[in-house]
Amino acid sequence: MSLTATDFIASAAPATRRTLQAKVRWGEHAVMIGGGAPVCVQSMTNTDTADAVGTAIQVKELALAGSELVRITVDTPEAAQAVPHIREQLDRMDMHVPLVGDFHYNGHLLLSQYPACAQALSKYRVNPGNVGKGSKRDRQFGQMIEIAVKLDKAVRIGVNWGSLDQELLTQMMDDNGKLAQPHPPQQVMYRALITSAIESARFAQDIGLPAEQIILSCKMSGVQDLISVYRALAQRCDYALHLGLTEAGMGTRGTVASAAALALLLQEGIGDTIRVSLTPQPGEARTQEVVIARELLQSLGLRSFNPSVSACPGCGRTTSTTFQVLAKQIDDYLRAQMPVWKARYPGVETMKVAVMGCIVNGPGESKHADIGISLPGTGEAPTAPVFIDGEKAHTLRGAGIATEFHALVDAYVEKRFGTLAQ
Repeated sequence: MSLTATDFIASAAPATRRTLQAKVRWGEHAVMIGGGAPVCVQSMTNTDTADAVGTAIQVKELALAGSELVRITVDTPEAAQAVPHIREQLDRMDMHVPLVGDFHYNGHLLLSQYPACAQALSKYRVNPGNVGKGSKRDRQFGQMIEIAVKLDKAVRIGVNWGSLDQELLTQMMDDNGKLAQPHPPQQVMYRALITSAIESARFAQDIGLPAEQIILSCKMSGVQDLISVYRALAQRCDYALHLGLTEAGMGTRGTVASAAALALLLQEGIGDTIRVSLTPQPGEARTQEVVIARELLQSLGLRSFNPSVSACPGCGRTTSTTFQVLAKQIDDYLRAQMPVWKARYPGVETMKVAVMGCIVNGPGESKHADIGISLPGTGEAPTAPVFIDGEKAHTLRGAGIATEFHALVDAYVEKRFGTLAQ
């Protein structure tokens, strides 16, 4: 039996997983995580947090790039003392992005001894594997949760396979070894990660932290490992989930691996906030990880941040680089304009632009876009038809095609989206 168009679309749609909703606040600014809220993007600084000025500058850069939460390392007394000053500098710059404190080993001490730090942060990241051993573990974890409860802060309980609670893992491995048919060690590790996260969350609830203020993560560095763990985690709890492939690597490898893992899970309805954990290449801006995270969400149709530009890859029919240059110019221009356009032209982030290089797919792609141009390829007449809302509207010729198309895009934005703001 053949599928109807409606059936096909429904069968391809991601599953709906309703999670609890966390609110991460700073002043009047709040980021909602889970509960049907849009998947939010976060990132992390790589500065020495004790350098309050340098850290505030990088937080601002990440926020301007689109990071809706920014995590900072809090590992020393000097770093804890700097946090309130970082917050003050950001507020003076009118940057109200919530700050997340990343704690390992000594978080219970730093939050207790530096209350101004605890107050200035909007969310705490706690790793159950790094809060202490034996009897100290519950006590020190409990100290951090009690402070979060007192100050009404959200907490991400972040389990990481590289720093998994070894006592828990050893016990589960021992128990597995006693079974008549032991499970593979990899499966035991998966279970240990999930158990650590969920049991820690329930312990936090017992102390008084509302379930709505808990975000869980079980981060792995292997794509298939991450997918397996998060599928199982999503089946076992309704906490909001943070997605990220830890230690993803740099450049193409890190980008592709992160996109492969996160896209599949997000398509299944798993994940409420994401980070693309890239190792920056020498000289590369830290903001690149934010750009990739946003592009990932937009490509899946989960968020719209910037107008999209479709462009063909080029072939023997497109020996001219005109379409490549124009596509880059238009894409850069649209991104640069968004800080202003976002307020002036509501909905402009959904606009689709096509810059095509020859007659094969050029006219068709341009018709599907809101505004598109099909530039002449090798051997074609030196004309460039422009399509607006699916209809041929102009034909451009001569050396000024790029400039004229640029002006047409501006006019289209004003005409279509300017009226929405009135």
